[in-house]
Amino acid sequence: MTDELSGEVRHVRVRVEMVLEVAEPDELIRAAWARIEDDELMPPEERDQAAQAVSRDEAEAVAYLIDPIDLVGEVPGVVLARASWSSELADYDPEDRWDSDDEDD
Repeated sequence: MTDELSGEVRHVRVRVEMVLEVAEPDELIRAAWARIEDDELMPPEERDQAAQAVSRDEAEAVAYLIDPIDLVGEVPGVVLARASWSSELADYDPEDRWDSDDEDD
């Protein structure tokens, strides 16, 4: 994003943290398989490894289905400069307070 007055490029870091409940693991895995199968740029051997990974790990399946690029693709006036994401199985207690202690990570 370029500031038209000063000509300098400006960047905004967006951090998102979510906890998802996997209510239908088989449905999640099937959706991840479909996404992998539809990826025309993925080499066949990598596709096989990815399909096996999502079969064993629901967090891996989620990582194949949630793409940060989709979050900003339709936002006017911005260009995605860099994105990374991961997912992992997590212990979750809905009674625990959502702390923001890690804001400076």
